[in-house]
Amino acid sequence: MLVAESVVRRYGCGADARTVLDGVNLAVAPGERVAVCGPSGSGKSTLARVLALLERPDAGRIDLDGQPVRSAGLAAARELRLRVALLWQSPRLATDPRLRIDGLVAEPLRSGGRRHRPNPAELDARVTDVCARVGLAPELYERFPHEVSEGQLQRACLARALITAPRYLICDELTSMLDVSTQAGLLEVIADEARDRDAGVLLITHDRLLAEHWCDRVFELPVLAASVAKREH
Repeated sequence: MLVAESVVRRYGCGADARTVLDGVNLAVAPGERVAVCGPSGSGKSTLARVLALLERPDAGRIDLDGQPVRSAGLAAARELRLRVALLWQSPRLATDPRLRIDGLVAEPLRSGGRRHRPNPAELDARVTDVCARVGLAPELYERFPHEVSEGQLQRACLARALITAPRYLICDELTSMLDVSTQAGLLEVIADEARDRDAGVLLITHDRLLAEHWCDRVFELPVLAASVAKREH
């Protein structure tokens, strides 16, 4: 289970400090789909980064399958980092424009160093498999991000998130920049992957109807966080 317990996150210091998350408690179990809703500036994306082990909370704790997480970013244990994947809202801001699509998908496996990196044949096979699962056509593999559509690039980002077989997938406003049919297709893929791998999904969204229809539970960020935070990083 991915658990946030009394999580506080602030930005700045002294008189300029802003509290973005204030005592947040949230849990996502394997196989469960949980939505996080709240107005702009309520700390949804900050919560996503904290739960994805990219940022440390200023107070409170994150537990991952019973293990307390004491560090964030590259300082966190690789074995823990690979259990959680984050799918960003804007695929163009979340990708290296110098990488072709197949290289983008393979990036998490290539960045683990020689000790953890699959051999070239295995790497190619895993890229091909995960791209097929998300519906990414082989003719797109050699293209650069600027040569594919927003929906195709988000599929590539989803493939990149899934290639490490994460235990938990965090989707930060996944559908907000996509047309309705592309949204539905991506959500169907995520639902299938979550069911097949018993993975937990945290869907961060402004769309309350989507949250209530697609998720098992809807979590509303505390009003205090929304009222204190003027702007979310």
